[in-house]
Amino acid sequence: MASAANLNAVRETMDVLMEISRLLNTGLDMESLSICVRLCEQGINPEALSSVIKELRRASDTLKASENSAS
Repeated sequence: MASAANLNAVRETMDVLMEISRLLNTGLDMESLSICVRLCEQGINPEALSSVIKELRRASDTLKASENSAS
């Protein structure tokens, strides 16, 4: 029974984190948010993780823009 309660607590926590993520307009889906949480739990610096995500988004946007202009 304790594991069911633990699972419910984890789900509730992730739901709250997802709502905060939406309010902050992070653009993260549940899977991405879960990965970020797991990385932070493993000791990754949250600010560094945020910087990496921002840089990856910039690079992705630049790549998409260059693909669109080449078409």
